[in-house]
Amino acid sequence: MESPPPLDYQSLLEFRTALRRFHHWSEQAAKGVGLTHAQHQLMLAVKGHPGDEAPTIGDVADYLLLKHHSAVELVNRAQAGGLVERQRDPNDGRIVRLRLTRKGESCIEQLATLHVAELHQLAPLLQHVIDGRATFDHGPLG
Repeated sequence: MESPPPLDYQSLLEFRTALRRFHHWSEQAAKGVGLTHAQHQLMLAVKGHPGDEAPTIGDVADYLLLKHHSAVELVNRAQAGGLVERQRDPNDGRIVRLRLTRKGESCIEQLATLHVAELHQLAPLLQHVIDGRATFDHGPLG
């Protein structure tokens, strides 16, 4: 297998650096609305869960790459903060589903708006890494 050319390494470095800056920026944005980064990720997992049924703690654990007991603790803290609530599944009372409270909905809406706008700033960088030809402006992350 042939080694990638030096420009690929530069592109990968730029992309990894931008990802780290985005991650840091995201943590600060979460703090700005009174959340931890983990709470933000939890609420995104609840809000972004596909389908008609709300996610379970197991679903959230899978999305966040957490062990079940760690997800339970995260949900407990978010519930204590008034961000999420547990509800029994109407078809199977053994299943507990998660939903956002009004406070949680408000927080995730604010953060989603900010994050989508910031991701638009990263799109040219990702394209640059993929095709190696595009130029990009480092914008607020750079």
